[in-house]
This record gives sequence, C-alpha cells and structure tokens, in this order.
Amino acid sequence: MPNLSAELSTVVVVGSGIAGASAAQTLRSEGFRGRVVLIGDEPALPYRRPTVSKDFLSGATAAEKTTLKPDSFWEEREIELITGATAVGLDTGRKRLTLSSGETLQFSALLLATGGKARRLDGVSGANVFTLRSMADADSLRASIRRTGSLLVIGGGLIGCEVAATARSLGAEVTVLERDPSLLSRIVPPEVSTMIASLHAENDVDVCTDVALSSLDVSDDGSARAVADDGRSWNAGTVLVSVGTVPEVTLAVAAGLRVHNGITVDGQFRTSADGVYAAGDAANIPGARDDERYRSEHWNGAQAQGIAAAQSILGKPTPFTDVPWGWSNQYGHTVQFAGATRFDDDYVIRGSIADRDFTAVAVREGMPVGVIAVGRPKDLRTVRTMIARGGAVDRAALADESVALTDVLAGEREGRVAAAR
Repeated sequence: MPNLSAELSTVVVVGSGIAGASAAQTLRSEGFRGRVVLIGDEPALPYRRPTVSKDFLSGATAAEKTTLKPDSFWEEREIELITGATAVGLDTGRKRLTLSSGETLQFSALLLATGGKARRLDGVSGANVFTLRSMADADSLRASIRRTGSLLVIGGGLIGCEVAATARSLGAEVTVLERDPSLLSRIVPPEVSTMIASLHAENDVDVCTDVALSSLDVSDDGSARAVADDGRSWNAGTVLVSVGTVPEVTLAVAAGLRVHNGITVDGQFRTSADGVYAAGDAANIPGARDDERYRSEHWNGAQAQGIAAAQSILGKPTPFTDVPWGWSNQYGHTVQFAGATRFDDDYVIRGSIADRDFTAVAVREGMPVGVIAVGRPKDLRTVRTMIARGGAVDRAALADESVALTDVLAGEREGRVAAAR
C-alpha cells in the first residue's frame, strides 16, 4: 500500500483517551508534518483512566499526577489539543466535523476514539447515585462516600470490585450486589471468582450474589434502599451503578457509519466511510479468526489500537495481532488478565488459586485463548505471546510447574516448525 502521508494535510482525532492520545503521538513519531488536532470532551489534559477507580478515587494520587503528558508535550509536538469540546456533527462526504462550540474542522482523515460510557439502570437516579468513568465522577463519588460512610455497589464486575476495595480503604461500609451466581462470572472460572469473593469477605465487604433487583429507591435525603425479588433489602448512603459500559457511537450513527456493538472497522481500523477510522473502546474490530469480532475495553488494548490506527492513516498498516490485557488492584493483590477469557472455558492451572499465587490459562480446542494471573506478571507476558502465535499447546507441560512457561512456548514453536518441514 502506498504511503498516504503526502496526501494528508489535517488529521483530526475525536477522543483524548489513551487510544486518541496514542494515535496523535504516533502520527508525529512516524514523521507526519501536517496538522494534528486532538479533541477531548473533558476539560482535563489526557490522563490515565485506570487510576479513576484506584489511586485517584482513594485520594492517594492527585489529579496532576494522572496526566499522560504535561501541556508542554503537546505544544512541542504541535498537536492542537482542544479540551472540553464535544463533536456534534460529522459530514463524511465533505470531511467536515462540527464541535459543540460551533467551530468546524476540515480533515483529510478522522479517527473516532470516542470510548465508552457507563451503562445506567432505567429509573435509577439521585444525588448520591453515581456511575464511574471520569475523574469528575471519581471526585463526586469519593466525596459522597466520605460524607455518608456507606456504599452500595450494583454490579460485581471489575470496576465494581475495585471501587468496593477502594471504598473500604476510605473506611466505608460496603455491600456489593451481583445478579449472577458469582463475581466476574462472565470472564473468570468459579474458583477464581470464589478467591476474589473471599478477598472481599476478609475485608468486611458484604457480597451478595443471585440478586434480581425489583427496586432501588432514593429518599429525599439521598439515602438508598435496594430490594430484591426474593425480599432481601439493603440500605446505603451512596450508590454506584457498575453494570458495564456501552460504546459511544452517537456521532458515528448520526453520520451513517456501520455500527454493531461499536463502530465496525476492518483490520486497518477503517470504518465504512472513506477517510474515517475508529479505535479503542468504541471500535468493533476483527478477531484472530475470520468469524470473530470483538470490542476491547482495556487500557492497553486501546493504546495498541490507537498506534495501529495512526499507522494505517499514514498508509503504513501492519497486521494487528495485539492480545489485549488489563489488571485490577484489590487489597494489595494484582489480578492480571489477557486475551478472551470466559467463565466456561477449560482452564489449566499453574500454582495455587487458594494461595492467591497462580496462572490460569483458558484453553479452547487445544489452543490458549486467555489467561488470568495473580502474582505472576512474567507468566502473563509469556502466555500472551502463546495466544498471539496461536496453535495447540501441550496441556501437561502447561500444568507442570517444573517446566518453565518459556520452555513450553519454545517447545510449541519448535513443534510447529517441525510440522511445517
């Protein structure tokens, strides 16, 4: 494919999260000399969003410590950073973007890195009812937790569990309500879910599963009462609704782009409109298999996608084989995960889940597809490489801790080479 950078005069990036920020930086590092505009709907400089439910929410990290780069970084690289602005109109034919301020921008190429937004519960609102996506959300949530001293978390996913742990560090009484039989039940096996639940129980968090809420009412003083179908009820001063995210596709839909669980893109992050690309939480991208598509909602995956999308914009596409990964900090334990894990996968376990020192590799059709690890970052990196390379794995060697994972990887590679001869 020809290098397109000579044909580009202006690249506009909508979304200043890690996908958009990484794309803007990559355009410059790859030698693009045209105009680069990075637009963010928050007033802050681009920042590290994972801190929102962790150190920033607890108050341990100040806002200025969360920024990706200082203001001078963007100025020195001549990246025009527009903050506190929302893109409200997109004309793909004329290649024109309209901002909430009324300003219009002409572009040669546009990257939509609009991210996701918190899913809400119908009819549930109130002064002390929150969702969590931004630093502003975290500021308000922290203040309410400190003021009321109690928190009810609706949803036992990663964010819900992290906020529960953070709220305990703030001294609050915490209850987690999960509709499924166990925490994180859609992505981790029962044994890992049990381990995470035990962590919370040891730290005096009341974890309630199989909860089908019939009502959640907020009184005039802001306190909340949740009632389940089976009659159980809970009260708290603050409520966090943490029931997942949805891709932010409002602009894409209005512009007529192809959308299905995110903005549909090809392997080069191109949308259905010429010159328009998408990456990060808002993008639905091709998976490793022809019939697979997915949306990554993890920081590192969005970063890799932003870099790859910028390279495609410049006419320098490379095969995208990144295996998304992320992490969660809870009570001093770091849970890392990568790939596409499901609760019903066949898992090969190295180490001890009970001792909170293990690597659990999800295997489908003989191939590793995902991994969950606690206290074993090197294992996670090695298994990510296995997943990216594909192919069958020796289950016995994978489970045998006397065999290093790097040796399992080397043996897998040698087996493929021998088979090809």
